Amino acid sequence: MSRKPLSREFYNRDPVLVARELLGCLLLRATADGIGGGRIVETEAYLSSGDPACHASRGQTRKNRSMFGRAGHAYVYPIHARYCFNVVTEPEDVPSAVLVRAIEPQQGVALLRQRRGCHGVHELASGPAKLCEALAIDTELDGWDLTLGRRLWIAAASDARTDQAVVGRSARIGVTSAHDLPLRFYLKDDPFVSGPKRLRA
Repeated sequence: MSRKPLSREFYNRDPVLVARELLGCLLLRATADGIGGGRIVETEAYLSSGDPACHASRGQTRKNRSMFGRAGHAYVYPIHARYCFNVVTEPEDVPSAVLVRAIEPQQGVALLRQRRGCHGVHELASGPAKLCEALAIDTELDGWDLTLGRRLWIAAASDARTDQAVVGRSARIGVTSAHDLPLRFYLKDDPFVSGPKRLRA
């Protein structure tokens, strides 16, 4: 399993491209308890302009300032006493990001089970809040540089299955505005995807 982190250049692009190309990559989290993680199977893009569902749409605040920083950093925010993990894309002051919605657990599965308090592997990280709980991701990692290759990072996978035939696209899940934009990407027929698998574009 490759553990080399993706470069900053990978993230410093259109969030739609990044969201699609993150599919199949490996999200890894290292703690004192060991390394856990798995293959990314579902993402959502959030755009710097024309997207009222993006957290930065109303300007910079203390809570979303990581989105205005350099590409390749984490943006972690709380939701319902849990957290969601995003990667920042595009140049500084162009606040866009990609939400990682689900992974297929592949490493440290026992550790993920312990954190989640469940045994069903398909339920360990099939949703953004579940994913963060399983990987011990919280706001302490907000702004973390994912290109360092330690604590929290994303690595390319040699067996990434991201050709057009296996990638689905649909509207995002759970947003209250711009809910019709087809900015959710997922691996078709993958049992670890969190939401509906309807193809939209």
